[in-house]
Amino acid sequence: MPRILTSHISDTELTEHNAKMFGSPKERLDFYRREIQYETSILSNRTDAYLAAQSFLVIAFASCMANLNPEWGKLFTLVVPPFLALLGMLSSLNAWPGIRAAYDIIDHWYFKQSELLRSEPLMGLAYDESPLFCERESTHKGYRKALLFSVRTPWIFATFWIVLGAWAIFIQVTNPGA
Repeated sequence: MPRILTSHISDTELTEHNAKMFGSPKERLDFYRREIQYETSILSNRTDAYLAAQSFLVIAFASCMANLNPEWGKLFTLVVPPFLALLGMLSSLNAWPGIRAAYDIIDHWYFKQSELLRSEPLMGLAYDESPLFCERESTHKGYRKALLFSVRTPWIFATFWIVLGAWAIFIQVTNPGA
């Protein structure tokens, strides 16, 4: 029966491996910053696509609610707008995992960046003295506030669609003669 043998990697071997891979703390910081930028652009693209889809659903919902056809308009406005609200809620719930995953990856790279700046005191000083960067960028509080819009939007729209779908059904059922 084959066996997998593992060896313990010493700290010096790990340090040498890191030195070969990155070369310097500056290169590692640049790598982390590029990964943060890449993941932020992915999050931005996902949020943009999600908001575009939601805006089209809102327009379709409003158009359906404005249907005044005397023959089939009542049945149409009873069925189609709640269906669109359900579709909007399901798309919100479907968008959430991708948006959350991008947020978690960004969180990971910010953590790695802040640990690098803490472990390399000279790097941290040079980073803080640069006029383009500040300490707030490398703290959890700073970047998390910037990402809250993307993270909260699916939940806000899911709630919006639940309320709008219930309202669409309510006004059609409680006002049968109109």
